[in-house]
Amino acid sequence: CSADGRGSRPDAWEAVYDTIGDTLVVRTVSGSVWGDTARLVPEVSIGMFDGPEEYLFGQVVSLARGPHGSIYVMDQQVPALRVYTPDGTYRATFGRQGEGPGEYKRPDGGLNVLSDGRVLLRDPANARIQVYSSEGDPLDTWRIRGNFNTSRRMIVDRRDRAYALILLDPEADVRDWTTGLVQIHPDGTPGDTLQIPDTPWEPAQIVASHESEGGGTSMSVNSVPFSPTEMAVLSPEGYFIHAISTEYAFTLLRSQGPLRIEKAFTPVQVASGERAEEEAFATRNMRYTDPSWRWNGPAIPSVKPPFRSIHPGEDGTVWVQTSQPGVKREDPGYDPTDPRALPDEWKEPVAFDVFDEEGRYLGPVTTPEGFSTYPEPIFTREWVLATVRDAYGVQTVVKFRVDGGRPDSPE
Repeated sequence: CSADGRGSRPDAWEAVYDTIGDTLVVRTVSGSVWGDTARLVPEVSIGMFDGPEEYLFGQVVSLARGPHGSIYVMDQQVPALRVYTPDGTYRATFGRQGEGPGEYKRPDGGLNVLSDGRVLLRDPANARIQVYSSEGDPLDTWRIRGNFNTSRRMIVDRRDRAYALILLDPEADVRDWTTGLVQIHPDGTPGDTLQIPDTPWEPAQIVASHESEGGGTSMSVNSVPFSPTEMAVLSPEGYFIHAISTEYAFTLLRSQGPLRIEKAFTPVQVASGERAEEEAFATRNMRYTDPSWRWNGPAIPSVKPPFRSIHPGEDGTVWVQTSQPGVKREDPGYDPTDPRALPDEWKEPVAFDVFDEEGRYLGPVTTPEGFSTYPEPIFTREWVLATVRDAYGVQTVVKFRVDGGRPDSPE
């Protein structure tokens, strides 16, 4: 083991290095490279409450950014794939609803742009990826196994290979589904199918099932709120990032050898009101499947997992959404006269820890009120592209500058 402290300032990053088998372990014990907390400062905002329809968003499901800064937004409610200039000015709409060339039925989170400017739009309802030129002309369709929607971004790696998420065993019971990524080369030819890393670890779940009069069975399976989860996401660098959030640790499964990144953390308690609200939401959702459903899984934990999700940055960084203490606020949309309505009063602020590809902890990042992790934002060390909802539910697309993180000091 060895310790590594960078600089002489009291908040300097300190880490312990170790090697376990072929895995290099970097554990942050204190401080950060930046030395302070960064925040997201809006630079470009697209969207408004009232105005031209090109700036009115209903349900944005995916975002992308082109090689020269153009911003692509897929609004599923219209539906419309729109492109904006780097300063947020509307430029064009690509395609339209339908099944013909250049058309789409119900695109999901799969949207990205190749280095030559071609735009890829995943449309599982049409069992294909639609390919457009940078000007919006339909160029090609790449066939994929359809009818499996995902909120995940479609990753494009450094060699311009796209990865489409599919079910490997669509005939299996929903509890036994396994997923994989079909690799598609820039010319549209399929490559390998990558199976997403999995372990024997069993998540805490609740299950509801109901047999209809016709003999069919409907089923819902959900995770227990605030319970740890297993995660595996593909980085644009071409490797998976794998974690089980029982501890603050995740592994970059690199070809040159795994890199395990760990960090000391302070556990976050689940407030009693927060727990009660999540239990009520889970119960209501399960009763849509089985009206007589009663809690049948493990109890909701009293402590949150150290992190909620992992997001690979476009530049090799890793953004970890950390668990935060819940904050109780009034829910202005709650209608007590609606028997199905529940007050949604507990909110968890969105915050991230950022690491570089060498395992160094760059520092924490806070986000503004209304910052949303759906659709999945696009992250880099310098900027973030995400959606924001205001107090009235108006959705905007915002390009943020990462402000406050000190530049890396020379070694």
